[in-house]
Formats: sequence, structure tokens, C-alpha cells
Amino acid sequence: MARYTGPKTKIARKFGEAIFGEDKSFEKKNYPPGQHGLASKRGKKSEYAVQLMEKQKAKYTYGVLERQFRNMFEKATRSQGITGEVLLQLCESRLDNVVYRMGIAPSRSGARQLVSHRHITVNGHVVNIPSYNLKTGDVVAVREKSKSLVAIEDSLARTATVYEWLTWNSDKLEGTFVSIPQRVQIPENIKEQLIVELYSK
Repeated sequence: MARYTGPKTKIARKFGEAIFGEDKSFEKKNYPPGQHGLASKRGKKSEYAVQLMEKQKAKYTYGVLERQFRNMFEKATRSQGITGEVLLQLCESRLDNVVYRMGIAPSRSGARQLVSHRHITVNGHVVNIPSYNLKTGDVVAVREKSKSLVAIEDSLARTATVYEWLTWNSDKLEGTFVSIPQRVQIPENIKEQLIVELYSK
């Protein structure tokens, strides 16, 4: 399964925010990576550079590689609605992202691993494809044999965020993808219009 496996803190420092989740190393060095760090005098970025950086931030945030991301963009352009908003909605509808949002895993990479290792079911059937696109009403649950996993218990114990477009039953360890989130319900700091402008060149 293709995914980014390089240094995460370095990427987070590049964008100036902890896009991979809680990161103690990032908190200690909250400035651009490189030999000169804070002292580096960087000139004004070109319009293309700003757009490219926004696209890269979105890709790293959701753990999607270039081909997958472009395919999602093309799907978004064919859909009704605002292209940039639909693109983020497609990212949010991925199974690995929903597993992360429900608190079953502490990060999207952790969620991807749980899905790949067959710990997650959708509507009662095991699904091991992280990019699986959920539809309204789909029920996502922890597989019966996996309910005692310490990693899942720890993650759920630390989760406090509740999203309006998801429901969660802590007794059954299952949740429902109630609806596709609106842009205001997606907390990610991504300027999707810049991505649309980049791909539209």
C-alpha cells in the first residue's frame, strides 16, 4: 500500500502546523526546517509556490499520494457543488479518516493501519481498504475480535472531540457516518481554492 513514510516532524515544520497530530518534537522546534531555521530570510513566494504548498499540505494531512489526490480532484470537478469543498468532503469520507475522526485511532496513519489489518467493519463486513469511500448511513465498527486491543481502548479514552456528522456508540464500539460534512464542519486549515486554482492551470 503506497503511503508517505518519511520524517513527519520535518514536514509539519515546513507548513508551520502539526498536520500529523500531536507532536512534541514540532512543539520544541516550531520553525522551518533547514540549516538556518529561523534566521533564514526567504523571499516572497510566487503564486504557484503558495498553491503547490497548499496542495502538499492537504495531501500530507490526509495521507494521500499524488495520483489518488488528482483522481479525487477530477471526481470533485465532475460533481455538483463547489469543487474545492467537494474535494475536502471526499477526503473526509475516506474510511481511514472517519476511523480517526471517531477516535478509534489517534492519527490517520494509525487508522490506516487498523483498516489494513482488518480490525474495522463497514455495515458488518470487514473492509481493509483505507481509501474506501463511505456513504451516508454507513455503520463503521471495531471488529468483534479486535475490541480488546489496547491501542483502540487508549485512543478512545483520550478522544473528546465530537463531530456533528458522525455518531458514536461507546458500548458497541460502532459509529454512523450520518452525513457528508459541510465545509464549516471540517476543522482542517486548508485553503482549498488554492488547490483548485493550481489544478486548473
